[in-house]
Amino acid sequence: MDDKLKSATLPDDLRARQILDQHHHGLEDLKQRILEYLSVLILNQQKSTIYHAPILLLVGLVGTGKTTLAKSIAEAMGRKFVRIPFGGMGSALDLRGQSRTYPDAEPGQIIKNIRRAGAKNPVILLDEIDRVAESARSEIMGVLVELLDPEQNAGFTDHYLDYPFDLSQVLFIATCNNTTNISTAVMDRLEPLTMPSYNDEEKIKIARDYVLPTEIKNASLPETALKIDDAVWPQIVRPLGFDAGIRTLERTIQGIVRKTAKLIVEGKGKEFYITADNLKQFLPTY
Repeated sequence: MDDKLKSATLPDDLRARQILDQHHHGLEDLKQRILEYLSVLILNQQKSTIYHAPILLLVGLVGTGKTTLAKSIAEAMGRKFVRIPFGGMGSALDLRGQSRTYPDAEPGQIIKNIRRAGAKNPVILLDEIDRVAESARSEIMGVLVELLDPEQNAGFTDHYLDYPFDLSQVLFIATCNNTTNISTAVMDRLEPLTMPSYNDEEKIKIARDYVLPTEIKNASLPETALKIDDAVWPQIVRPLGFDAGIRTLERTIQGIVRKTAKLIVEGKGKEFYITADNLKQFLPTY
């Protein structure tokens, strides 16, 4: 049976667990908290009850899986997913839009992404809310207070529309690297969840069981085209030393897969087995 079909036939709580396990290795404590959070949302969704869920704030270093986790939550709930990047945002008008009296006016990111999702109840990821421009921080934090407060967001007004828009059905999730630059008023409306760093053993498991098969599929290679000896994974995991997330690891594996694709296209073989003897031929040069 197709994985998506099997997932659709499971009870909501088991389907949510399956989706989290499918996309994320380990993180058991974090998964339990998210499942508890989702359970309340599922019960209220089944009864068509209006429930103002706390806004999750995923706090963690770069590459620890914050965005992917937010996508998994949206998938588990069967909702559309859209992302608003806050990195370098220099004006509150980027969120709230600009009045149509200006010739270059347009709606803000909130309304744009509601339209992009094509639904009134999407999951909207407010990504890296700690990285807005310093000059606009206080204004943007003021808009965030309105967005994240269920008593206010039912009548959110975009300057371009100039008419209240109900955001009460939207599920917001926020991310940040640290909470230092987030205002107290915004933090008061958020429920922080800490994303842990990955150790080498966890990275090897993630790379071998999740990242490598995905990158082989993305490169349109046969499943048997590339095998990696267990003994060389520690060197692949740490080509440049330790980092908390898996971004560098993903880039390393992508480089290995691309080199394999090149060899296949050049007719130098159809299946390759990477060992300590030939690893340097496949590792990308940084």
